[in-house]
Amino acid sequence: MTPAARIAAAAEVLDAIAGGLAAEQALSRWGRANRFAGSGDRAAIRDHAFDALRCHRSFAAWGGGETGRALMLGMLRQAGRDPGEVFTGEGHAPAALTPEEEAEGRIPEGAEALDCPDWLAPDLQSSLGPDFEPVLKAMQGRADVFLRVNVLKATRDAVVEELAAEGIITEPHPLAPNALLVTKGARRIRNARDFTEGRVELQDAGSQAICEAIPLPQGGRVLDFCAGGGGKSLALAARAPELNFTAHDAHPQRMNDLPARAARAGVKIATTDAPEGLFDLVVADVPCSGSGAWRRQPEAKWRLDRAGLEALCALQADILDQVAPKVAPTGRLAYITCSLLEAENGAQAESFLARHPGWQKETTLRLTPLDGGDGFFLAIFRPSPGE
Repeated sequence: MTPAARIAAAAEVLDAIAGGLAAEQALSRWGRANRFAGSGDRAAIRDHAFDALRCHRSFAAWGGGETGRALMLGMLRQAGRDPGEVFTGEGHAPAALTPEEEAEGRIPEGAEALDCPDWLAPDLQSSLGPDFEPVLKAMQGRADVFLRVNVLKATRDAVVEELAAEGIITEPHPLAPNALLVTKGARRIRNARDFTEGRVELQDAGSQAICEAIPLPQGGRVLDFCAGGGGKSLALAARAPELNFTAHDAHPQRMNDLPARAARAGVKIATTDAPEGLFDLVVADVPCSGSGAWRRQPEAKWRLDRAGLEALCALQADILDQVAPKVAPTGRLAYITCSLLEAENGAQAESFLARHPGWQKETTLRLTPLDGGDGFFLAIFRPSPGE
């Protein structure tokens, strides 16, 4: 496919997403209907579509509309390219620009230029302070790809060499001790021996840093209450494989791959839909807005509304109330979000303490994309002595 044909295909995918399909579903459907497209074509179309989802408002302003065609037009204008060189109507290129399209389009302003929903801008400004604009600008770009070296099976230096031999170039990242930033060959990772044999896992550097900041007990039981795919369970288990790890999720099917991933990594993690007894550490990586990871899941930014945020905050409080009784008297509770919003982070932590006077907060950690990975929040609680 020519570059122009890829842009035309991306416009088609974006129209399918606007019609209600999830991005991955729209891309898969396009791929099935156009089997002539090679892996490079599909990757380029995906990149265009996700760039447009991340930068929907600014591309729409530049392009003069919200159709897939207008968003691709806006992408070119924002990059300083002449759309007329792409929109030629020749071969499989997009149809030539109409006079109206040539006249439309403008420079985006304010929250629009930052690709931030208007209703959410005050919340983010209050939460991020002077970092508001730099963080929002950082989130307009593509997220980096990171690997976590499984120190139970390999050293970081050995993995760097082994991956390089397979055309995957990496470098250490300062945010976490076992984090590798992938600078070349990211699409080869899942077929690499280091991945298939459990020496590396795909995990954002911010997520790794959060896992490193959680104090592990000297012995006993650990519960990952909102485990999802189990990435944090695997990272914690690699730090202390002698502990007894249990993973739980309200939607158990999300953990379907965890037993195989744990076996590959050389750790033991049990799964359950009804955790029993007390635990020396409970990790609650709660459902949230995902605002810290909107570079990876840009659709979520545009689908969130005030009612949805309030519902998430209520769910987070309910989960904290559910897990608090599961923490042993000398144990700890780790509350995690991948959110940038104070309502889900510090305010939620203070609300928990107000509802549970027998608890105290040990520490908090906030990361934003300016730190090099996704945005996260961590609060560590423990029962007050004598309670």
